[in-house]
Amino acid sequence: MRTPYAHRATKTRSHGALTLLILSCFLFTQCHPEKEKTPGAEDTVAYTQFVDPYIGSGGHGHVFVGANVPFGAVQLGPVNFARGWDWCSGYHYSDSIVVGFSHTHLSGTGIGDLGDILVIPAMGEVKYTKGTPEAPESGYASKYTHANEKVKPGYYSVKLSRYNINVELTASERVGFHRYTFPGKNGHIVIDLGEGIGWDSPVETHVEQVNDSTLAGYRYSKGWAPDQRVFFTAIFSTPISQLVLAKGDTVVNGKTLTGKRTKAVIKLDTEKPVLVKIGISPVSAQNAALNIRQEIPHWNFDAVVENADRLWNHALGAIQVHTKTKSQQRIFYTALYHTMIAPSIFNDVNGDYRGSDKQVHHDTSFTNLTTFSLWDTYRATHQLHTIINPDRVGDMINSMLKIQEQQGKLPIWHLWGNETNTMPGNSSFPVIADAVLKGIANVDEKKALEAMMASTQVNERGLPFVNQLGYIPADSIVESVALGLEYSINDWCAAQVARKLGDEKQYQYFIKRAGNYKQYFDPKTRFMRGKMANGAWRTPFSPVSAKHMKDDFCEGNAWQYTWLVPQDVEGLMQLLGGEKAFVEKLDSLFVVNESMGEEASADITGLIGQYAIGNEPSHHIAYLYGYTGSPWKTAKTVRNVLDQFYHDAPDGIPGNEDVGQMSAWYIFSSLGFYPVNPANGMYVFGSPAVDRARIRVSDNTYFDIEVENNAAENIYIQRMVLNGSPYTKTYLTHSDIVKGGRLEIQMGPSPSKEWGTNKDDHARSTQP
Repeated sequence: MRTPYAHRATKTRSHGALTLLILSCFLFTQCHPEKEKTPGAEDTVAYTQFVDPYIGSGGHGHVFVGANVPFGAVQLGPVNFARGWDWCSGYHYSDSIVVGFSHTHLSGTGIGDLGDILVIPAMGEVKYTKGTPEAPESGYASKYTHANEKVKPGYYSVKLSRYNINVELTASERVGFHRYTFPGKNGHIVIDLGEGIGWDSPVETHVEQVNDSTLAGYRYSKGWAPDQRVFFTAIFSTPISQLVLAKGDTVVNGKTLTGKRTKAVIKLDTEKPVLVKIGISPVSAQNAALNIRQEIPHWNFDAVVENADRLWNHALGAIQVHTKTKSQQRIFYTALYHTMIAPSIFNDVNGDYRGSDKQVHHDTSFTNLTTFSLWDTYRATHQLHTIINPDRVGDMINSMLKIQEQQGKLPIWHLWGNETNTMPGNSSFPVIADAVLKGIANVDEKKALEAMMASTQVNERGLPFVNQLGYIPADSIVESVALGLEYSINDWCAAQVARKLGDEKQYQYFIKRAGNYKQYFDPKTRFMRGKMANGAWRTPFSPVSAKHMKDDFCEGNAWQYTWLVPQDVEGLMQLLGGEKAFVEKLDSLFVVNESMGEEASADITGLIGQYAIGNEPSHHIAYLYGYTGSPWKTAKTVRNVLDQFYHDAPDGIPGNEDVGQMSAWYIFSSLGFYPVNPANGMYVFGSPAVDRARIRVSDNTYFDIEVENNAAENIYIQRMVLNGSPYTKTYLTHSDIVKGGRLEIQMGPSPSKEWGTNKDDHARSTQP
């Protein structure tokens, strides 16, 4: 992921004293505690023991490291000094200096943002700035070592070497919980509202003392999210002995302060461990206090750690796998953990949230969500949720439909109430269509189609050319081919929704647009390439060249994008000259080793020839053999990727995690199948790497997978039995999985001459 097309910052502000609002939350009875959802008693295995949050924290993984609960609004974790692209999450395993601990993070993105409400405890002389990487002692930053650091789902701890302070962090959905153990009485805590991650920079911040143990305020910032607003309330377990407020490094008298970079230094006269509860809200400090009151009304830190562990254990228990090695188990469950960091909650316990229109909305009918990395996650992450988290999918879809109501189009890449317009196409279409076609509960199907129709008519991002010409001229906009191919996928998805609803007019409209991908195919070179406004092909042309944000593709080249037709593989096969020619060209993809050039995107990683498993446009390509008579070729490539590109070390993810997609590829591929078409409910077989798996599709329904003769040399499917009957198809349907059952797969060392060879058994683009 990388630079968005445009940013449009707004400057609306909300002012006024917060004290009465905060106090009211503690005085009125409507702030009663609300019990958190308790997992079922069947969760007896400690799946959290298999998660290693360090996986992906090195290399180019960019994952979040810290404490959170599944899909929580709070991601509370350490922040290093920014040292470049690989610090997009705020933390990189190679680092050894911590600036502080912030309450919001992104996981696996290619752009940095958030890092709101940064807190750090310290000893001795007060420092009002963070210092520098070369001289952290000039500010409040501290060195640390991994030997004195511990992280597991829902919990993070580290000893600050400079101060000998032990920091422990945990969280509920909307509240970060800190426990600091100081070595003596001369301790203090810095809350710095000026600090953020990556592109984030403060616009206006505010802090004030509410009572002898409570602070409140807000932080407005701009960056990837051009107008982000976070409100907070912080409650201390011990009275504040002294409060010092500052702008930058200048101390300001008083108990309330507004400015661009405000901070508070809290001095505490105690030798006992100090606990701090910090609630966040997109709406108000009052709501942040309400979130604390309802989610963590007590001071039992260990109980919150235990509850976070229970929540994660239940979430991870959705798939029970048995593997040959402990390493595989760690990789699998860490991947599953990564898929449930986001989308993250973006409302308060009372149903309030801030919409894309910057207005406060109140709606208790669904849980509003944010952080939609849709260009990545539409490919497999959301399909995984439809299997193991169907109750959350409705909230995801309703959040997208509300966004469309408020901003006039479905979300592209949505972050904290902001449209970032990042990445080509509108990838909410396949996510919404997949949910509609699978019959996910609490989704208004008619409204979904209306939102899609409206989103194709906005006057931006190449859509006017699609509507007028059927293609986007290469001399009109950068990344024209990537945009056009993604729009064709979007239109196919909209067509299927219209078809389900019986709207023949809209079906015909969208299915015609879905064929626009053919406009980009050059029969002479047999590649997708840029076409000019006059109909001529852009020259010069090289199928391996990839010029980041300068040519017709997005983070890729013609070799990779020629296969981006998952909605009509048969049509692409025809363009390429039939099945034999299709397979021959697909074979070539994995052996062409030419350089993509010095201007290629850093996101194009994990290369096998021109196939880039480290970036999303390639994710489905290895499974295209399942549409032909040679499905065994998928097995060979997939096993190679699973074995060579994923491992249980900090650099164990082959590219940016991208909010769960890199991990979703691993999960599906380990189980033995993958959703090539993002919205037809079909999963194409590859080569299962697990020995057994039990997928919980509802409270009392499971889909079991038993893999016989699985071994490093036995990578090819020989035969299958589904619910007691022979199964020869190269795909599995969503309905097969969610109704529960048992799939037996027998493996062998050479391709089968029987399974998957019949043309009627091949995967296909139409819904099964």
